[in-house]
Amino acid sequence: MAEILIIDDDADVREVMSAALEGAGHSVREAKDGSEGLALARKHHPAVVVTDMVMPEQEGGEVIRQLRKEKPEIAILAVSGAVRSSLYLHIAEKFGADSVLAKPFSFEALVSAVANLVSAPNSSS
Repeated sequence: MAEILIIDDDADVREVMSAALEGAGHSVREAKDGSEGLALARKHHPAVVVTDMVMPEQEGGEVIRQLRKEKPEIAILAVSGAVRSSLYLHIAEKFGADSVLAKPFSFEALVSAVANLVSAPNSSS
């Protein structure tokens, strides 16, 4: 399948997302914040980056903007469970996210969103 990078400051959320995506046959790397995530994206060139929008250090909006500048071929799925998640996800789309999901979401919704991004014509996989 595809290499996926998950960027989320919540270790439990990363673990659950990783389990769902690995169960669907993907290879998964994890990062605890945007800075670490960007470094991993630059080094490993994943097909899809799943990024939380609200994180310490470097937020998802900045991750999306940087990836669009440096690695436009990487598909981006933005996720948010913040109080104003619809606002954050709207911002994510404006910054260039290919898809968005509001937390909490099901395994099926995550796996389906990633599968759609992997099969999209602009995907690097």
